[in-house]
Amino acid sequence: MNVIATNKGNPTAFLWNGREEQTGIYKYPVDESLYLETTEVRTDTIIDRKHHGGLNKACYLFSADHYPFWKGLYPELPWNWGMFGENLTISGLDESAIRIGDIYRIGSALVQVSQPREPCYKLGVRFGNKNVLKQFIEYGYPGCYVRILEEGSVKMGDDVLMVEQSRHPLTVKQIFQLLMGREKNRELLHQASENMALPEYKREQLKKYM
Repeated sequence: MNVIATNKGNPTAFLWNGREEQTGIYKYPVDESLYLETTEVRTDTIIDRKHHGGLNKACYLFSADHYPFWKGLYPELPWNWGMFGENLTISGLDESAIRIGDIYRIGSALVQVSQPREPCYKLGVRFGNKNVLKQFIEYGYPGCYVRILEEGSVKMGDDVLMVEQSRHPLTVKQIFQLLMGREKNRELLHQASENMALPEYKREQLKKYM
């Protein structure tokens, strides 16, 4: 895996239910490196800090490999890296193989996979179509958030090197299906409850189905 693009965004206003809101989801490639801090990407835009940023969502990674699928569904959009609001576009990122808790070295930063991205209405705003939320869930490859174990800089072209694989087999794709699906696999629920790399609030959320 390696970094295809580093992306940042500026505050962007939009109308929602008759009132003006702002979002940081409109991210675009930048030539500069990104500095990954403990709770955010330095100089990037985070509007809703209740649901974005913080220890468990400091940086969002999305796979370049999924772009062809989405371009096929929305060929009319002005495509560029960062379309999904990701800070880092990564080639070879496979959510069906990456585990919750895996630790990677990206540039000089050390990161740990914490959870999948759960789409909100602002993804529909960026795509100009609220149907993208259902499509995103059905497609099942949501990208992942990471927590920053060691702050550092990441630039385009940097390799994403595994330092330590989680001993828990739960993958990003499996936990996404568990969170989004109506049917809850009891074995996966048990695995999720034991994986301390999954944020506590997510473990507590899933325990309700056990």
